[in-house]
Amino acid sequence: MEEPKVEVGVLFNPKIEFVLSDNFAMKGREGSEHRQNISFAEGKQTAVYDKGKVLWNGQYFDELRFEPQNPEKDSFELLDVTIGINFHWERKENQRFSGALKLITEGEHLTAVNIVKVEDYLTSVISSEMSATASLELLKAHAVISRSWLLAQIEKSKADHKAAGSNHSEFVQTDEEHIRWYDHKDHTLFDVCADDHCQRYQGITRASTEKVRQAIAATRGEVLTYNRKICDARFSKCCGGAFEEFRYCWEDAEHPYLAKQRDWATDSTPAVNQPLPDLRIEEEADRWIRTSPQAFCHTTDKKILSQVLNNYDQETTDFYRWQVSYTQEELSALIKERSGIDYGQIIDLVPVARGTSGRLWKLKIAGTKKTLTIGKELEIRRTLSPSHLYSSAFVVDKENVSAEGIPARFTLTGAGWGHGVGLCQIGAAVMGEKGYGYDAILLHYYIGAQIDRRYK
Repeated sequence: MEEPKVEVGVLFNPKIEFVLSDNFAMKGREGSEHRQNISFAEGKQTAVYDKGKVLWNGQYFDELRFEPQNPEKDSFELLDVTIGINFHWERKENQRFSGALKLITEGEHLTAVNIVKVEDYLTSVISSEMSATASLELLKAHAVISRSWLLAQIEKSKADHKAAGSNHSEFVQTDEEHIRWYDHKDHTLFDVCADDHCQRYQGITRASTEKVRQAIAATRGEVLTYNRKICDARFSKCCGGAFEEFRYCWEDAEHPYLAKQRDWATDSTPAVNQPLPDLRIEEEADRWIRTSPQAFCHTTDKKILSQVLNNYDQETTDFYRWQVSYTQEELSALIKERSGIDYGQIIDLVPVARGTSGRLWKLKIAGTKKTLTIGKELEIRRTLSPSHLYSSAFVVDKENVSAEGIPARFTLTGAGWGHGVGLCQIGAAVMGEKGYGYDAILLHYYIGAQIDRRYK
């Protein structure tokens, strides 16, 4: 197998402005016969969505592609790229990329797609997802899981395209339940997006370090496999002390390597190495979330956290255990705005079903006008926050309940940051500081998996 290329969706706007550093070959596809117009361009450019086409330099195209003449040196810049979409630190910045630029139409906007070699993509992902000051073993571990996840998604996408009448529905809706999950199938015209929905990718905007390049080179072509198949190697910031299973966050699929386990070493002291309670049971989840059990990711060490969290992520300080409080007015207005459903005044938030980390994947919202059960975990997080709750592993306390049963305030006490499936970045950083090798880190989080090399 040769090193593949990946297509990354970066920017989604009716108008896209970009700067070509040098002479790029422009290949424009137009018409059902796929006629190619080839010319050259450099400097600042503007493309606009118009009448279902890409409008550039006064001409209409179905697709535009700009390829560097000197791939080792040439780059392009996209202006006003949104990063941290829907997160509390969302912002715009200009970003630079190596490889080719493709412009396509989606809906009523343009999409800018970066076509780049997998190992170059990974160099950016590791520099974007992690601080470049992270330990070498942590960077190597992250290189393997990022590569594994990417190649698994590309394989899944190819399989979906081959399947006749493949159903991409990820929304189960009845009068009583709205269950929705968000996954790679949201993307059909490119392989992955550049934001946290997939893997955070920012091209060559942030310079990588020699240590990052060393980690990529040392693990070149290495992936996690289970029964010879590349693992769907998910990861999140902080599991909160317990791993979540895949099926509670996405489709109901079994991945044995993404299984229930405490985020702690099996050779630790007996006082610490207690079995993980069944956090699908409400009483056990309540006890777990309201306490702070020992875990690799239970740390406040700024040196370790700075390895995992970039500057904008360090704006988040409480993540292992956290609290959010809303007045009745704030919560009812928020839920209406985020869901588009008027529940009236909120009477209760009722846990219906939890996963193996205590994360809710079904939550009943009871209101004076409507009662509905929602899920899965990301839908719950999006509905109960202006951006995202840190996780769906939370318990609810109601305060000052009126005679009519209407609480004046709701307080959510929660655990962890993200979905909790697969590698826990903060836990893995602690393991690296404790001297664990990247292989030990990987096999702690991906149970029963092995490391294979797919290309040299």
